[in-house]
Amino acid sequence: MTPGLRERKKLKTKTAIQKEAMRLFLEKGYEETTIDDIAEAVDISPSTFFNYFRTKEDVVFQDELDPLILEAFDAQSPDVNPIRRLRVAMEKVFGNLTPEQERLVQQRTQLFLATPELRGAMLNQFAELVEQIAELLASRVGKKADDFAVRNIAGAVLGVLLASFLVILTDPKANMAGIADNALAHLEAGLPLEWKR
Repeated sequence: MTPGLRERKKLKTKTAIQKEAMRLFLEKGYEETTIDDIAEAVDISPSTFFNYFRTKEDVVFQDELDPLILEAFDAQSPDVNPIRRLRVAMEKVFGNLTPEQERLVQQRTQLFLATPELRGAMLNQFAELVEQIAELLASRVGKKADDFAVRNIAGAVLGVLLASFLVILTDPKANMAGIADNALAHLEAGLPLEWKR
C-alpha cells in the first residue's frame, strides 16, 4: 500500500532532520551541535524536532532500515530458524542500500568512533534493546516476549551484533554487513570455540 501525502511529508521531514543533523554533527561535532542548530538547518521549530525524535541521540540511533529488515524477516517461512531469517533479512537490506543510505551508515560509524557519549548511550540502552528484540522475535515465532528462550536469543543477537560493531569501530572502512553476518553465522552455528588443551 502506497503511503498517503501526510505520511510522505512526515517521512520527508524526518529524513531531512537526520540528513542535516548528521552533516552538523560531522562538521561541528556531536556535543557542539544543538537541537536548535538542527531545527534551524531544516527550517523547522525545535518543538517540531521533538515530534520526530525524543533526543539528539535518537537522530543517530534511529534509521529507516529497521522496518525494512523486519519486512524481509517476515517475508520468510516461519519454519526457518529465527537467526537464519535475521541473517537473510539483513543481507537483503544491506545488499540493496542506495549510495545515500550507505553514506548515512558510514557517517553513523564515524560518529560512534568519534563520540564517547554516543557509545556510552548505546551501552546504556542494552537492556531496553534486548526487550525490543525479544518482543519483535516473540510475535514472529508464536511465543511471549518474556519466554526464557526468546529472551536468551534476543540477548545473544544483540551481543554478537555489539561485538561486531566494536570491530567496525576500530576500522570504519570495514565491510559492516559482512562482519555482522559473520557474527550472526557464528551465533547460528551455536557459538563454537576451538581452543588448545
